[in-house]
Amino acid sequence: MAITGDGTAAEGALPLHRGSAANCGPVQAAAMSGAREVENIGYRGPTACAAAGITYRQLDYWARTGLVEPSIRPAYGSGTQRLYSFRDVVVLKIVKRLLDTGVSLQNIRTAVQHLRARGLDDLTRMTLMSDGATVYECTSPDQVVDLLQGGQGVFGIAVGVVWRDVEGALSQLHGERVDTGETLIGKNPHDELARRRNRAG
Repeated sequence: MAITGDGTAAEGALPLHRGSAANCGPVQAAAMSGAREVENIGYRGPTACAAAGITYRQLDYWARTGLVEPSIRPAYGSGTQRLYSFRDVVVLKIVKRLLDTGVSLQNIRTAVQHLRARGLDDLTRMTLMSDGATVYECTSPDQVVDLLQGGQGVFGIAVGVVWRDVEGALSQLHGERVDTGETLIGKNPHDELARRRNRAG
């Protein structure tokens, strides 16, 4: 399926074929088990930046312009901290890659809406392909090959790979439980300050 700026499928675009669980490789299945666990964890702006590989200035601009807004907690004036979900951080990293390859902002906005509308299972099996003008969604290796043979795809982003990259980065950083506000410490055992904050709370 082609994702165009006006939300319609581009002419000659591949039909959308949903993947099935049987087509998931073991790595993708493992990523999904972790996805269920992170749904109630939020990440503050600096953490989201570090995991997505973007600057805080980019994060702030994308939030203010509505490109990628935090789905857990937006900023309400000075003093409040934005809180991003795991899916938000994955989308941030994908947006950076699309921008780096010259995809238009209009098409990126459409792609972001498309990513947000998809289920978690769909995301880990999805590959986004682009010729720099149009973004295509492929859900099977055959679709990727067809797109490349048609001369339309120039680069691809395997969303499942981005998902695992973000998962690995966030495991080293701090999250926050959405329900209690408790700081969750990544695998870095040297952050005594965060441990003290948790004990004090």
